Amino acid sequence: MGSSPDPTTDRSTPSLPFIDISPFLSSSAPTSALTACATSLSTACTSHGFFYLTHHGLPPALTARVLSLARTFFTAATPLEKRLITRQPPGHGYGDGARGYQPPASNLTAGKRDAHEAIDWYRPLLPAEEHGLTGKELTFLRIYGVYGLTRLRRYGGADGPLLDEHGRPLVLGQDAAGRPPPFALLRGVNLWPDRPAEFRDVYELYVREMLALGEGVLRAMGWALGLGEREFFVGKCRDSFWVMRAIGYPPLPAEGEGGDGGVSCGEHTDYGCLTLLLADATRGALQVQARDGGWIAADPVEGALVVNIGDMMERWTNGLWRSTRHRVVHRGEGYRVSVPFFVEPDFEARVRPLEECVRRSGGVERWGEVVYGEHLLGKVEGNFYEGGEK
Repeated sequence: MGSSPDPTTDRSTPSLPFIDISPFLSSSAPTSALTACATSLSTACTSHGFFYLTHHGLPPALTARVLSLARTFFTAATPLEKRLITRQPPGHGYGDGARGYQPPASNLTAGKRDAHEAIDWYRPLLPAEEHGLTGKELTFLRIYGVYGLTRLRRYGGADGPLLDEHGRPLVLGQDAAGRPPPFALLRGVNLWPDRPAEFRDVYELYVREMLALGEGVLRAMGWALGLGEREFFVGKCRDSFWVMRAIGYPPLPAEGEGGDGGVSCGEHTDYGCLTLLLADATRGALQVQARDGGWIAADPVEGALVVNIGDMMERWTNGLWRSTRHRVVHRGEGYRVSVPFFVEPDFEARVRPLEECVRRSGGVERWGEVVYGEHLLGKVEGNFYEGGEK
């Protein structure tokens, strides 16, 4: 991790608490600093469920590049380049029903279509060998991505054009003769843009940085709850089934110009444990629901990430900490880009309210036990399907 700007210089209208996470990223922080950070974190998770994370150590050059690559893809990729990595239903080509590009209005929130486009990546769940790929196929997949694998299977080499037998552009997932064995929901391979050329390398570096940062935040949360086992959350997310999205938001029409103007992303809570949001400088888009039901702005602050806890953390704490509803309404100028990274429990992790949290919250267990992977599968189906592929 590198240095990042001091966000304390940009607090003109803070709507959320600020948490300096640096003590939990250091091996030599004094106990007093750890305790102060954990106490502030507990207050933020109790009162808002959202906060600005500062002094996180992410290199500014990396975060800027992550955002610029996403913007380049969304605004400059050709329709064919987007179709080549478009999410497909399970059993269709390389599709696993979740990974890949989502065209505008294909994501559902509370049954309504969101006005954004996105690419979704998930932690690989199974080794690629278990998908029936040969060693040569694995090499082409790793070096050239799905494009190279498609060329190899259809033409026997990496140099053939991406055309079907009629000379038409080959759309990934439509070649029944050359596709690998069908993937079940969430059990496929991640699909990466071919251009910009450095996209995958930069984003995979970012995944590593975010997992390390997430571990520090999870450790702080263990301290904040005052649990005897301070590494509890770190242990439950050791093999985190992480999720990363790159999202592009075109401006919505102004209210009164064809209905209410719509919503860029409908109000929702996040499924898992912890969300770390990197976003461009667009203001007035991300909104967090206050306890009185109103909405407060979570505008970007230079050098800070916007962080919120998800449903699994609320379940573990028996509601002591809030998984807060939020939404995106981008009616400003320009094309907004954000890259949320979701630090999630292990796929097989069992999540139920902790005994100490049940005791502190009145002695009644508000939720039963859930296996995180099963919970996630149900949520993914609801996000993309309404009685079948749309």
